Amino acid sequence: MSTLDRKIDFAVVFSVHNANPNGDPLNGNRPRQNYEGHGEMSDVSLKRKIRNRLQDMGESLLVQSDDRRVDGFRSIKERVDANEEVQEFAKGKKPNNELYAQAACKEWIDVRSFGQVFAFGGAEGTSGGGVSIGVRGPVSIHAAVSIDPIDITSTQITKSVNTTTPKDPNKRGSDTMGMKHRVDFGVYVFYGSINTQLAEKTGFTYEDALKIREALQTLFENDTSSARPDGSMEVHSVYWWEHKSKLGQYSSAKVHRSLQVTRKQSAAALKALEDYEVTLQPLDGLEVQIYDGL
Repeated sequence: MSTLDRKIDFAVVFSVHNANPNGDPLNGNRPRQNYEGHGEMSDVSLKRKIRNRLQDMGESLLVQSDDRRVDGFRSIKERVDANEEVQEFAKGKKPNNELYAQAACKEWIDVRSFGQVFAFGGAEGTSGGGVSIGVRGPVSIHAAVSIDPIDITSTQITKSVNTTTPKDPNKRGSDTMGMKHRVDFGVYVFYGSINTQLAEKTGFTYEDALKIREALQTLFENDTSSARPDGSMEVHSVYWWEHKSKLGQYSSAKVHRSLQVTRKQSAAALKALEDYEVTLQPLDGLEVQIYDGL
């Protein structure tokens, strides 16, 4: 496999229907919104879903969710410490930060894609200073933002069983009450790019880029929860620009602006993707490939 030899930009259009795409823990887990009322999904949330899809494809991941772990390690440090090739350059006779980073990138696709900070203190009672290494990844992801302000419906919920025994057996415990929030409907867009200079440093290949593209097409598969029921979040299109050079023919900003998703003037209410119009401004010498969500 060869290192990526062309700049890539991409965009993803998806919809949310009666789901909470990304709850805000500082706001009672309500769906995230910006100050203008538009819905948001953080880049961290999107990367988590990409990682999950890569894991479903059989790829080796460093940052694994606890509920999706495929090994016995409970932390990133445990997973790193158990890798002999990485640890060979962490301590002992030939510590080398550059080779340490290269070994980590070779082992884990999320490290060579998104980067990673390895910051581990030395063990107690030893003279070792630990590890402090940063890896910058070539794949950058913007936060997803809805085209229009979103409407949020909040519902009070109760549990039929107390988690703990209340002092008064005739009353419900305080933990039986709660709130559930959902976005009634929204069309979101997020953008990203893949940098060739950083790809050369991490060993990110064109084959890795195609795996990222496949993950974007199936972003919400196998992601079911009570907040996001099956079918409530759907990827409609992935827009994929492959430049003809390492630096690219256009800036990522100009490429991303060439995609416009706007509300149709004839749309009385926003209930489906058909209420929006997608237009692409042609860029001389740069073609866009459009892939449907699966």
